[in-house]
Amino acid sequence: MGQHIDDADRSRIAALDDDELSATAHEELRRDRLLAALTLIAGIGLVLAVPFALQAGSQFFLPLTAAIVIAVALVPMLEWFERRRVPAALAALLCVLAFLVAVNVALASIVVPAWGWIRILPERIDQIQSNIAPLIDFYSSAQRFLNRTIENIASTPVPTPDTVSAPPRSILDLAATSAPTALIEMFFAILVIFFLLSGWTRLRKKAITSRTSFDGAMATARVIQDVVDDTSAYLGTITLINVMLGLIVAGALYVIDMPTPLMWGGIVALLNYVPYFGPVIAAVLLALGGLMTFSDVWGALLPAAIMVGAHLVEANAITPLIVGHRLTINPIMILVSLSFWGWVWGTPGALLAVPLLIIIQTVLNAAGRPDIAGFLFEHGTLVHEPRTGPKFRPRSRDQSG
Repeated sequence: MGQHIDDADRSRIAALDDDELSATAHEELRRDRLLAALTLIAGIGLVLAVPFALQAGSQFFLPLTAAIVIAVALVPMLEWFERRRVPAALAALLCVLAFLVAVNVALASIVVPAWGWIRILPERIDQIQSNIAPLIDFYSSAQRFLNRTIENIASTPVPTPDTVSAPPRSILDLAATSAPTALIEMFFAILVIFFLLSGWTRLRKKAITSRTSFDGAMATARVIQDVVDDTSAYLGTITLINVMLGLIVAGALYVIDMPTPLMWGGIVALLNYVPYFGPVIAAVLLALGGLMTFSDVWGALLPAAIMVGAHLVEANAITPLIVGHRLTINPIMILVSLSFWGWVWGTPGALLAVPLLIIIQTVLNAAGRPDIAGFLFEHGTLVHEPRTGPKFRPRSRDQSG
């Protein structure tokens, strides 16, 4: 009988212990969920605050970010010089000079002719109105709105050559005519590019050797190399495609006697860096230029039609043929990145949107993407995606075309 009571007591004690353990585990689980929720709320607040901080501090963050992206894209050129035993400082200087020469050529071929088009725009208002009049005869409300807009533009005084400042013909002219803050930002960005490139090998070696484990060192080296490869591959491929597209459009415009065809080709090449929206803006500008040049409405719209046709061929045939399936970007992520960086920094932000998206995605793929659902309901917080090769394809930026 005593033995029977002892066994029953043991059973009750075991049941009580199990209940206590279950209650303790439940309390710990509730505590974990509370900490996860508080951490998630703090993280959301930080994410919401970062864009406003970037926007408010654009004079610092914009040139710094642009310089980092440009420096990463120039790393393959730097390594090419270093493999030929060129000192790091000299190799960095050569890379910076090559970049400045390319920017200077683009500035001279686009800005100077564009300034002339802007000056003659008030004189061509009547021609634009007569060209587009047949297209809006059936839209009286649009006609009245257009007339009011044209009257407002025509009523503004036409600047005389004596009062119009000359356009910048080079980087030196641009620096001399810019505001002090813009000049400081340009100089700051150039210095950042130079020092990043000159110390690139040392910085990469320090980042790798400072890891406490071999696996950490290998992961760091792999992330750095992936960022450089993906960013330089995207920018290099897109630059080559855009330059060829601009030259083809310029040649076609030269055949139809469109003034300053190289300027228009440069505008097409530059705007093609902005996925989706850039080609649309280029077509609108070419349509405006055609309306200012040709007297027939269909001939005036021919430059825009040439650009749209060349862009469709490039987006659907040339780019997939050159790039293949190596580089893929989610179109939704492109739109989100364009909207975000365009809102934060305007046009420069839109130009930097895709390279920044590539860099961020490359780092997140290596470090692990935040798993919010797992963070709230499971123990895991990061999701790692195995990397099977380069995975950013510029083709996706023009799938809508």
